[in-house]
Amino acid sequence: MVSTRGRYALRVMLDLAEQESDRFIPLADIAKRQGISQKYLEIVIRELVKHKLLRGLRGKRGGYMLTRSPEDYTVGEILELTEGKFAIVSCTGNCAKQCDRKAFCRTLPMWQEFNKMTHDYFFGITLADLLGKP
Repeated sequence: MVSTRGRYALRVMLDLAEQESDRFIPLADIAKRQGISQKYLEIVIRELVKHKLLRGLRGKRGGYMLTRSPEDYTVGEILELTEGKFAIVSCTGNCAKQCDRKAFCRTLPMWQEFNKMTHDYFFGITLADLLGKP
């Protein structure tokens, strides 16, 4: 299940992708358009800036902008950043404890294939795709 944090991160990235790419967009403007609390948005955006998906500028003409073109961002990278690696069951994720049944589990290949399909699906969609841009 994708958390509010992941959904909001995706909404912020789409919002910025719709704006003029050569200017910083104030946080208050994004929050207002998206109907998201500015306080919560600060937390989400901080993570996006930290991982260089966004660039931020403080001050009167400050705000945020994308660091790349919308076609260069995938939904997968945004969701993985906010949600962690895709794993439907813990034994296919990056868990510290290995499953005792892994060596003979008949369902493991199914879970691994499901994870691969999910990963490939989300990493195959860009912000530009969601905006309907070629």
